Amino acid sequence: MLTLAGVDAFPICLDTRDTDEIIRTIKAISPIFGVINLEDISSPRCFDIETRLADELDIPVFHDDQHGTAVVVIAGLLNALKVVGKRIENIRVVVNGIGAAGVSICKMLLSAGVTRLVPVDREGAILRGGTYSHLMWQWLSEQPQVEAIEGLLPDRLQGADVFIGVSRGGLLHAQDVQRMATNSIVFAMANPHPEIDPEEALPYVRVFATGRSDYPNQINNVLVFPGIFRGALDCRARHINEPMKLAAARAIASVVTESELNDQYIIPSIFNDQVVIKVRKAIIEAAILTGVARRIPPDFR
Repeated sequence: MLTLAGVDAFPICLDTRDTDEIIRTIKAISPIFGVINLEDISSPRCFDIETRLADELDIPVFHDDQHGTAVVVIAGLLNALKVVGKRIENIRVVVNGIGAAGVSICKMLLSAGVTRLVPVDREGAILRGGTYSHLMWQWLSEQPQVEAIEGLLPDRLQGADVFIGVSRGGLLHAQDVQRMATNSIVFAMANPHPEIDPEEALPYVRVFATGRSDYPNQINNVLVFPGIFRGALDCRARHINEPMKLAAARAIASVVTESELNDQYIIPSIFNDQVVIKVRKAIIEAAILTGVARRIPPDFR
């Protein structure tokens, strides 16, 4: 049970897409749970649902499609940057697909220190200073690290150090990734078909990752939530905040030792028994430091 952190859980499927009904139902059943994990709620409803529940409940609410994905992406990126010898504050990152996962990835990239960010969706780049009806796109447009140059995905890839795709398969081809900077990093995470096939990308990309288990470097959010929930439950955290998520990402990255790290191994296996141990510890420490822990576990006293 260590791999899954010894957390008891069961799924509850709701036959509704109405935001208020989802919130009302989750609030009504929340007294029997220590944490709520939201799953498969589309953008932009997911942002409103999670925010309102987090404000109105006294237990953590975690949308795994958003934050689980973002945490494991940051973990993989931290190690990929070590492989290519680049610093996070110096890289230019293109994120394609600014839905639930894409927004959370962008927010975590900014928290981790990225200074040049290019969020891209179907209609092109989301621009600093732009005006958008989507509330989270508007938030991105107000961040100083977001570039103010318009263009579609292939154009904006020019000179990029990192591409992170959470969109759809087959969007990119060899000539697109050839336009990236030297020692480039590509996380093509559309499933089951990545944004570009590894066979097409790898002659021109230094580190390549997907969401699939049949290729090296699987970016899988199963690495994230067991340890996060174990830590949050053990310290009775009120929330799972940004410092806790960044701490979890760094903990996952640390499982891969310097001697193990290479371009084919930037992220640990989901069966590595150190993942839950390190993520739990990081979550509790960050919860205590940020004042959201309501209990200090015996092994931290």
